[in-house]
Parts: sequence; C-alpha cells; structure tokens
Amino acid sequence: SKMAALVCLDDYEQLAKDKLDRNAYNYYSSGANNQQTLRDNVQAFKRYRLRPRFLRDVSNIQMETIIQGDSIPFPICVAPTAMQKMAHVEGELATARASLSLGTCMVLSSWSSCSIEEVAEASGSALRWFQLYIYRDRKVTEDLVRRAEQCGYRAIVVTVDTPEVGKRLNDTRYRFILPSHISLANFRQDFVYSSLSDNNSQHGSSLYNYTVKLMDNAVTWKDINWLRSITSLPIILKGVLTKEDVQIALQHGVKGIVVSNHGARQLDGVPATIDVLKEIVDGVEGKCEVYLDGGVRLGTDVLKALALGARAVFIGRPVLWGLACNGQPGVESVIGILRDEFKQSMALSGCRNLSDISQELIVKETVLNSKL
Repeated sequence: SKMAALVCLDDYEQLAKDKLDRNAYNYYSSGANNQQTLRDNVQAFKRYRLRPRFLRDVSNIQMETIIQGDSIPFPICVAPTAMQKMAHVEGELATARASLSLGTCMVLSSWSSCSIEEVAEASGSALRWFQLYIYRDRKVTEDLVRRAEQCGYRAIVVTVDTPEVGKRLNDTRYRFILPSHISLANFRQDFVYSSLSDNNSQHGSSLYNYTVKLMDNAVTWKDINWLRSITSLPIILKGVLTKEDVQIALQHGVKGIVVSNHGARQLDGVPATIDVLKEIVDGVEGKCEVYLDGGVRLGTDVLKALALGARAVFIGRPVLWGLACNGQPGVESVIGILRDEFKQSMALSGCRNLSDISQELIVKETVLNSKL
C-alpha cells in the first residue's frame, strides 16, 4: 500500500496532493503572490550547516522542554491552521486526539471547522493554546477568549501579521470556496454564510470577502493592552519579524513570540523565519519565550531552530498533509517522524538534552564558503 512508503514529511505532502481536491490543496499549499518566501522558508534551513561533536555518550537522549510553564515531551508542536475538515472528515478533532496521544501542544485556529468546545473535549488533558485575531467586533473577540479560558486553553496566541488577508494567487484564480458541509465553527452561522458561500464574489476568494468584513486593519499595540486587561492567560504574539517590534512587545507584557511569516501567506518577500530567528532571540534577551514556525520539515530543521534560540517549533502544513492522508494516525505519524528524526539528529551531533544544543552547533553556509 501507499501508506507503507511514507517515511518522511515530504512523502506525506506528495500523497496529500493526490488525495485532496484542488480547492483544498490550493488553499493549504499556497503562499502569497510570487511565493518567494514560501520557497525560502524551507530552503533557508539548508544554508545552515551542522558542526557535530562526538564521543559524548548519547545513549540517553532527553527531549523534554517547558513552554509557558507546561511540560511537553519534545519541542515540536502543532501550529494553528484553518478549516481542517477540508483535509479530513474529523478535522481538528483528529489533530487534537493526535496531540493528546503524543503529549504535545496544539494551537487551535480561530477559523477552525470544529468548535473551541469540541476540540477541548477531544483533546482531554492535552496542552492546548488558542489562536486569536482581534476582530472589528471586540465583543466577538472577547467571547472567543472567554470560551477558550473556560475550555482550558492555556495561552492566547495573537496573530499580528494580518491587518488584511494576503493575496494567494491560486485561491483568487480558482475562486476558493468553503465547501458547503464545512462551517467556521466558532462563529454564528448566519454571520458567516452570507459571505463565505458567495461563489460569484468579484475578489474570487469568498474567504477574502468574509475576512475583509471581520478583520480589523486598525489594530494597534493598545489592543494588546486591552487583551491583557480582559484575560490572565499569557499573551503570545505570532508573526513578529523585527527586533523593533520585539522591544515594543516586551513593553506590553507579552509572554512569548512566535517568529512566523504566516506560512509565507501574508507579505511576500519577508525573510525565511529561520533567518530572522537570531535577531528576535537577541532582542528578547531572555525576557520571554521565542518559538518558530515556517518551513520545518526535517529533524535537523528543529535542531537548527533550537540552536539559534527557539524554545520549540510549530508545524502547520505537514500536520494537514498527515490529516489528509490518514486522519488522526496520519497526524501522529507526521509528528512522530519529525520527533524521531530530531532525536536522531541530537544523537548524531552529540547533544544529550536540549541545553546541549547551542549556537556552536551550526555554521552559516556563507561563513563556510568564505573560509575556502
């Protein structure tokens, strides 16, 4: 069977492309505009080479870490991705059960196709965070936060890079539509359907019309203060890409930063996340936790991100590919493959635990070339 041959994350993407319809595959796989950053997110990891150390007794590798005070068995978590029922009938529930089974953290998207409450039930005791956009209607925004609190989500991950939704050419070209059997489960249905099922929209992507109405392009740092005033959950900012914004974030009491370019779906031409990670980590000076998403496909990518100062990485598209291929077991397999590759990369580079993973472990390719 095809399943037996799936041994790395790229295998899952290839099979998922066969399994998904064009509408879903285009939505999940696209980056913004020319997709320069989409390609670079993956390629940039290759520009960092490893400097392994040997003869260090790697018979007992420890991968545990702590994020926002909660322990996870390995530093690989599930990034928020929208409308997972387009990939599999169980959608986010399958992803939640996979996260529970592996003990890792799942970030639920605001735009999930299963509700905050359903996902909490499915994920049981698993660590879960909730991704939030600050919407024009602050009551809608506050309602989402309250529901996440009541359902045991342990942090609010605010996406800051989306004053409006980036242009993904294939979604526009083929007029992305949300299939009629799928809803944005966290929002009132009447409020959603009027715009989402409108296939004849002039912008092509009906999702775009819906989000244009809901997204608030006037959000400022004051709104981060407002969010802090309504919840005691830690606020994590997702999408910060400069040391300038890091300084302001720290002044606003942010407890974590996800170095992210939204899977290269917003502003095309920003750097790969791995290339800005060091700038962010240096800017933070240990005052909050730093995570990374974008382009993580191999165990060595995880190793490189941790060497440059990330506390953990989050994976988005690979989870969707696992989901499309085989539901919950597919997601478990994708995360398991990445975890096992990471563990082996630690052993082969002489790292016995995460504190052994330091910047001395990597060298930028340009530096290597300049020595030739």
